[in-house]
Amino acid sequence: MEQMPPRLLMLYVGLLGIGMLFMVLIALYVGTRLQHGDTPTGLSFPRYFSLSTIVLVVSSVVMGKASRLYRADDLPNLARCLGAVLLLASIFCGLQLAGWRELTRMHVLFKDQPSGSYIYFISGVHIVHIVAGMGYLLWLLLRTVHASRDGVRTLVFIRNPYRRRQLQAITTYWHFVDIVWVVLFAVFLLMY
Repeated sequence: MEQMPPRLLMLYVGLLGIGMLFMVLIALYVGTRLQHGDTPTGLSFPRYFSLSTIVLVVSSVVMGKASRLYRADDLPNLARCLGAVLLLASIFCGLQLAGWRELTRMHVLFKDQPSGSYIYFISGVHIVHIVAGMGYLLWLLLRTVHASRDGVRTLVFIRNPYRRRQLQAITTYWHFVDIVWVVLFAVFLLMY
């Protein structure tokens, strides 16, 4: 049986912690929402949150292609794939901010309503996790672009098991934070 690399184990432990954090935040949001019922009725859910969810799901699909491109020794397209995920993540963050503006226009404010505060806070914490993933993605993208410019570096990059694990780690992380957002979106939508 192959032993799990320590960094991959740390990733899984970190994801477990992140998952527990969001479970607690969801429970607090649902409890507050049920107790206070303070979201104004007759208001529609911010459409930008819906659009951002679609963008994030698409980014997850694109990220899923990264491993196949790596296995096919196709570093130029792997770099394009990672760049596309970064672009989609940036669009997601922009749409989240637009969703916050939409909430503000509907008078769902951070300071006035407990459940409104939770929507801002929880989605903000999620954005922090997306931005952290974007930092790692950018680093891996730069490494990939550098390696793709030379045949020897490409060969070393592709045959290095550490690089494969790095790609596996960011792919796992990315799918995880995407699933977290889809769950958050569903809870927000059901409780709104």
